[in-house]
Amino acid sequence: MMAAKKKKSVESSGKRKTAVARASVIAGKGRVRVNSEPIEILSPSLARRKAMEPLTIADAMNRLAKVDINITTVGGGIMGQSDAIRTAIARGLVHYNGGVEGIDEELRNEYLRFDRSLLVNDPRRKEAKHQLGRGARKKKQKSYR
Repeated sequence: MMAAKKKKSVESSGKRKTAVARASVIAGKGRVRVNSEPIEILSPSLARRKAMEPLTIADAMNRLAKVDINITTVGGGIMGQSDAIRTAIARGLVHYNGGVEGIDEELRNEYLRFDRSLLVNDPRRKEAKHQLGRGARKKKQKSYR
């Protein structure tokens, strides 16, 4: 009796502001889907180009042809989500192509050389509103004359 071959899959995530993207990288034919739609129809085009940066680098290094990537995003705005998507994709591909040791050093170094935020979440968050003001920095004016 033959044992069923377990399909390799890698789960990764990326964050930017309040946007969270979760990516699952599995064996496949090179399809990339964001919220069940092809990444090629993501709009606006600037967000699409930004989200596809790690795919372009991985494709140039022949690391993309045999994988499918499914991404779900929640929270934030369009550009926050696209930044989260690119981080999730890059992390997933680095771990998927890593083999036994778990990390594809060549791909990882290429991502870091291009842009560190491909592999590292951006820690910046919105500053909270403070008392005596209408927002984080604006204050009510006062006059002593």
